[in-house]
Amino acid sequence: MNNEPSLAYLLNQYISRLNLLTETTRDILIRSSHTIPTQILDDFNSLKNKLSQVSQQILLLEKRRDDLSALINVGQVINSSLDLEEVLRAVMDTMIRLLNAERGFLMLKNGNGELTIRIARNWGQESIHPSEFAISRTVVNRVILDGKPVLTTNAQEDPRFGSQESVITYNLRSIVCVPLKVKDELTGVIYADNRIRTSMFSEYELDLLAAFANQAAVAIENARLFNSLRQTLAEVTGLKNLMDNVFASIVSGVITADIKERITLCNRAAEKILGQASAEMLGRNLGDFMPALGDGLAKHFERVLQTEQDVIGIEYEPNLPERGPVSLTFNFSPLKDASRTTQGVAIVLDDITEKKRLEAKRRLFERMVSPAVIDQLDPDKLQLGGKRAEITTLFVDIREFTSFSERQSPERLVSVLNRYLGAAAEAILAHQGTIDKFLGDAVMAWFNAPVAQPDHAYQAVLAALDIREAVRMLQLELPREFHLSFGAGIHHGEAVLGLIGTEKRVEYTAIGDSVNTAKRIQENAVAGQILISAPAYALVSEQINARRVKPIAVKGKRRPVEVYEVLGQKIGYTKS
Repeated sequence: MNNEPSLAYLLNQYISRLNLLTETTRDILIRSSHTIPTQILDDFNSLKNKLSQVSQQILLLEKRRDDLSALINVGQVINSSLDLEEVLRAVMDTMIRLLNAERGFLMLKNGNGELTIRIARNWGQESIHPSEFAISRTVVNRVILDGKPVLTTNAQEDPRFGSQESVITYNLRSIVCVPLKVKDELTGVIYADNRIRTSMFSEYELDLLAAFANQAAVAIENARLFNSLRQTLAEVTGLKNLMDNVFASIVSGVITADIKERITLCNRAAEKILGQASAEMLGRNLGDFMPALGDGLAKHFERVLQTEQDVIGIEYEPNLPERGPVSLTFNFSPLKDASRTTQGVAIVLDDITEKKRLEAKRRLFERMVSPAVIDQLDPDKLQLGGKRAEITTLFVDIREFTSFSERQSPERLVSVLNRYLGAAAEAILAHQGTIDKFLGDAVMAWFNAPVAQPDHAYQAVLAALDIREAVRMLQLELPREFHLSFGAGIHHGEAVLGLIGTEKRVEYTAIGDSVNTAKRIQENAVAGQILISAPAYALVSEQINARRVKPIAVKGKRRPVEVYEVLGQKIGYTKS
C-alpha cells in the first residue's frame, strides 16, 4: 500500500498554513499601526478559494481513481473464481461498497426465462432474508424492457415511479438499476437502493455500476457455465461409473481392441475366463496373450474391420496355461464412435466348458435312461416313491453269453456286447419304450409309462421283433465267432413306477409281480424266441400271429403261466 500523503492532503495543509500566515501578517501589521491594502487581502482570499476548489476536485478525482481501482480489483476477484455463489457474493458486496448503497439485489433468469432474485445483500455484507425482498418491480421491469440503466435520486417524487404502490409502500428513495448482458442478451439485473436518503446516486455512480455490471455479467455467465459443466461432468462421471459397474458385472467376457489389434479394455469376466489379469492384457496384441487362438482371432478380427458386420458363434477349445482345456465361444462386432466410424472390434466371449460337460453328461444319461423319463423328471421336485401304472414289460437276454465271455478278452467282450445291447436299445427307443436298465447281458424295458401309449403291448412286441431282425443283421456283419442270439419275454400287468434308492443315489424303475413275471418268461425263451404272456397276448391277438406253447412254471406262483410264442405280424398290419 502507498503510504505517501495524497495531493489533496498536501494542498489542504498548504491552505491551512496560508491562513495562518495571513492571520499572522494581519496581527503584525495591526500592532505596527500599518494598514493592509484591501487588494492584498482580496488576493489572499481568492487564492484560498481557488486552492479549496482545487482541493475538492482533487478529492473527487482521487475518489474516482479509488473507485476505478476497486473496479479493477473486483474484476480480478470475480474472474479468479468459477464458484457461482462466491462470484455472486463478491459482485454484490463490491457493488454496495462502491455505491455506498443500503441494499443490493442481483436477479438472474431461471430455466423458464423469468427473473428471480438470486442473491440479496446489505451494507453490512449480510444476506437479506426473503421476507425483506422489498424492491420496485416497476424500475426492474423498465430496465428489462428497455435494456438500459435507470437512476432516480428520489423515487417518491420521481414522476416515472412516484405513483407506484411498491415505491410508496416500501418508502423507496434513491434507486439505481442496470442490466446484466452477455453478447447483447439480457441475463439479469443489478438493483441497489437507499430507503433513507435521497440523491445517494448520481450519473457517475450509474456509469460506475454499468461498467461494473459488464464485468460482473461475464463473470457470472462463466461461473454459471462452469457450474453447468461441473454438473454435467458429475452426471457423466456417475454414468461412467454406472457403466463401469455394469461392464464389470457382465457375466460374459468383453474385450475391445483398436484397429491395430491392441487390447484397449477388458472386464472381470474376461480376466476370469482367460485366467489373466487385465493389466497383463491391456496394450498387447490379441495374438500375444492367447497364442493358441492368435490366427483364428486375427482372421475374424480382420473380417469384421473389412465388412463391418458381426461374426457370431465362433467356438474354440484352447489349452489355457492357467486353466487347461476349455471351451469358449466368441462373438465379434465392430466398435464405432459417435460418428459411426469403426475404431476397433468388441469381442464377447463365453466360457461354455461347464455347459459342454453337462451336455455330455446328459447325452450319456439319455443313453442310459429313456428321454421320455428324463423329460418327466423335475430336479426341483424329485421325491422318493412311486405310483401304480399298467405297463407292458419287456426283458431281452443274450443266450450262452457266459460261455462266450470266457473265450474273449475283456476289451473285445465289451465291444461285442455293446453292439448287441445297442441294437436292442435302439429298437426299444424307436417304439417309445423306456429302458429301465442294462443287467449285464440283458435289457429291461417297459411301455405305457411315463408317457401313456394306447397300443403299448403291440409296441413292445414290435420292439422285440425289431431286436430279432437287428440281431440277424449283426450276424451278417460280424465273424461267426461273434454270433449271439436273444431270448425275449413280454408280460402286461400292474407295477409301481418311481424313484427308488436314497437322496444320494436314485433309480427310476418299475417294481412289481408283473415285472418279475416278464423276467421269468424271458428266462424260458430259447435263442431267437419271443414269448408273450396270455394277458399281453389278449391285447395284441388281432395284430400278431402267435402259437400257444407249454405253460411255464414260475417260482412263487401256484399255477403255471400260460404263454405264446410270437411268430410275426398278421397280414395287413405294419410296424408303427
